[in-house]
Amino acid sequence: MRLMTSSDKPENASAAGHTGVAAQDWAQASADPQYRAAVVDLLGALAYGELAAFERLAEDAKLAPGLTDKAELAKMASAEFHHFERLRDRLTEIGEEPTAAMEPFVAALDGFHRQTAPSDWLEGLVKAYVGDSIASDFYREVAARLDSDTRELVLAVLDDTGHAGFAVEKVRAAIDADPRVGGRLALWARRLMGEALSQSQRVVADRDALSTMLVGGVADGFDLAEVGRMFSRITEAHTKRMAALGLAA
Repeated sequence: MRLMTSSDKPENASAAGHTGVAAQDWAQASADPQYRAAVVDLLGALAYGELAAFERLAEDAKLAPGLTDKAELAKMASAEFHHFERLRDRLTEIGEEPTAAMEPFVAALDGFHRQTAPSDWLEGLVKAYVGDSIASDFYREVAARLDSDTRELVLAVLDDTGHAGFAVEKVRAAIDADPRVGGRLALWARRLMGEALSQSQRVVADRDALSTMLVGGVADGFDLAEVGRMFSRITEAHTKRMAALGLAA
């Protein structure tokens, strides 16, 4: 699901100091019911995102031009499912029902994937590299303000599954072979950016606990102005990914 390389990470993801909630472990932080609700929402959203990523990679494998590429995507799909299992198990461990935690996010995520269904192999690669990484950026921003136990899990499931380098290699080779491909994929990537940001904003707006985590009150260091800066950082990271793919921003 999560395709960022280390150079793609938003600056804020590693810069935030661990104070307040971020300096606590789960046992301490979860005593606040609002914080607990925010974390359950976050894990539910991530879990369904990983499950959807597994399903999508399996579908994208059908578009692969050869057996080697098909096998590579199958390996990545397996890694995504393992991430889903870790999140599902963590929800169970803290006394939450995983399906109930994921359910609020099904419509938004499924809607995003319906609206951004790739028409070919290259569009699928760009979607995986660009689209999923925007969501990863968002979750990393939130992770900086989580308790230590939850933060460790979230960052672990955002690890690159190997798709980043694979996507860059294949897309750049396709553009080298036919430069006209670049224009089409650049338009596609811009559409993905808009849809992914809109979806992230809708999820936050619909979930009171998550929105409170971002604007202050549950987590430390965020205010309304910082939310705007956060989305600016996400946009900047997207521009870097476009350059890595050989596409104009």
